Amino acid sequence: MRIIFMGTPEFSVPTLDALRKARHEIVAVYSQPPRPAGRGKKDRPSPVHLFADQYGLNVRTPISLSKLDARKAFEALDADVAIVVAYGLILGPKVLAAPKHGCLNLHGSLLPRWRGAAPIQRAIMAGDKMSGIEVMRMEKGLDTGPVCMSAKTDITPDMSAGELHDDLMVRGADLMVEALTKLQAGSLSCTKQPVEGISYASKIEKSETRIDWNQSATQIHNHIRGLSPFPGAWFEIEVKGKSERIKVLSSQPISQTPHKAHAGQLLDDQLLVACGEGALQLVKLQRAGKRAMSSTDLLRGLPIAAGQNLK
Repeated sequence: MRIIFMGTPEFSVPTLDALRKARHEIVAVYSQPPRPAGRGKKDRPSPVHLFADQYGLNVRTPISLSKLDARKAFEALDADVAIVVAYGLILGPKVLAAPKHGCLNLHGSLLPRWRGAAPIQRAIMAGDKMSGIEVMRMEKGLDTGPVCMSAKTDITPDMSAGELHDDLMVRGADLMVEALTKLQAGSLSCTKQPVEGISYASKIEKSETRIDWNQSATQIHNHIRGLSPFPGAWFEIEVKGKSERIKVLSSQPISQTPHKAHAGQLLDDQLLVACGEGALQLVKLQRAGKRAMSSTDLLRGLPIAAGQNLK
């Protein structure tokens, strides 16, 4: 089939690669424009852009598809279908209708739960025990289109957002290839989403990444793994008269809290922290400008004693 592929981050790359290997004709790859990144803040192409260049695919990086010239260029590709995987730009009704079979989107949740920008992180932060990846026909609303295919996966108690991300992006690539095989054969069937169970996965804001020790140990554990490895949940501690910010990348909840401990207080010298309910053992951490390390390694270079307060 003649395909337009639209995607930007690493999550999108396996699907593009799978479509390429399946011998579909990829007439153009759309990705967001290069953005400043790294220490020098030089413009850096997206992971999809870099991958497409590697295989000589036609890459387009419009700032928007709402302008007439950009839309006409899209329509002129005469595609059978557009495949959208975390593209990051809004597609208007005329763009959605341009390919012969419309646009298919790969979404990282079990719709209608977690429509929106951050379904993987929000599922873990909420303590969900199951997630999945789905192929959906796109329409004007935010992730409201009918679902064509899905694959479920369990969220284990210690799974991080990074681990779920990697699982779903591989499953999604296979699912999209299967969906296109059915579309080409005329057998792809899509079902309207239920009206019950709708929830929205809003973008992760910097203001919500700070750990609130007044929450229960389980809630904080879910918060930490939902933000791991990026952007990372964090706390501050005073070391030698200076406040230092430390990210927590993994943890382990403990059900019992010793008496006379307040939320955020270190219960021992091994980074066991009292929470609003229960306690939390900090397992993997990262100081600013340093690599991620175990609590044991961190404590070798950073003296933190029982009784100190984490903020």
